[in-house]
Amino acid sequence: MLLADQGQSWTEEVVTKETWLEGTLKASCLYGQLPKFQDGDLTLYQSNAILRHLGRSLGLYGKDPREAALLDVVNDGVEDLRCKYASLIYTSYEAGKEDYVKALPGRLKPFETLLSQNQGGQAFIVGSQISFADYNLLDLLLIHQVLAPGCLDALPLLAAYVSRLSARPKLKAFLASPEHLSRPINGNGKQ
Repeated sequence: MLLADQGQSWTEEVVTKETWLEGTLKASCLYGQLPKFQDGDLTLYQSNAILRHLGRSLGLYGKDPREAALLDVVNDGVEDLRCKYASLIYTSYEAGKEDYVKALPGRLKPFETLLSQNQGGQAFIVGSQISFADYNLLDLLLIHQVLAPGCLDALPLLAAYVSRLSARPKLKAFLASPEHLSRPINGNGKQ
């Protein structure tokens, strides 16, 4: 989303399960897992390291050290919730989905609060420009809307935020692209 919205060109290699199971690619990855990101002669692993690198490289890491620190707080909060989501999806989907969905408004409330503290929720999560953390939060919110379609009903600022960001022309085109729409949200088919 970040690359598309920022008008960057990139080549994405989607790795099939068969290719991954061959083992050669896995053995070449620092931690034995994807994603792997190549930026010239710099090879990065770990989703958030890649995201922060792109944020710094493209001027999406806040206007000053204070905003950068607040963006780190947001991004770490996103990752805490993403870990809970991944645990649900991959370890306790059937038994845990109902409780997870019940707890979701409380888990999303901190992001609503942060939005309310920044220009009354009419801007981005921090500051007056989109950031790497906005893309990560948007992704998390979009996948949660698939899991629990009404999850933002009690969080009007977050609901408006998702609508506003998703309507950005380049991002809207990316989200509607066949490549994006055909990619499963999770590797096990649960969502």
